[in-house]
Amino acid sequence: METPNKKETPRDPHVADNNKILAAMSYLGFLCFVPLFLKKSSPFVQFHAKQGLVLFIAEVIISFINIIPFLGQLVWFLAIVVFCIVSIKGMIKAWDGVYWKIPVLSDYAKKINLD
Repeated sequence: METPNKKETPRDPHVADNNKILAAMSYLGFLCFVPLFLKKSSPFVQFHAKQGLVLFIAEVIISFINIIPFLGQLVWFLAIVVFCIVSIKGMIKAWDGVYWKIPVLSDYAKKINLD
């Protein structure tokens, strides 16, 4: 018997395809602002858009590490690889209709209130 993953909930069959597309778009850098303000009425889109925003902010912050010679560039490169993997996984989960939580960053995303 499979144990449920605590970082995600089961697929929601009621999520419309256009909401899945917007939720997946949330993980494409600054494009997270499009679903964030376009679909305020969809909890699914807002969940992924807020995570995408926090991921984008983390990417911007980590880009400043690139200024440090050698070690900073190595850390920056590794971080960008991780961010790309997380973005791809987030897009796949959004397209599948799953509320997937990004480890660590999802805690910050929950605190965002745009009302």
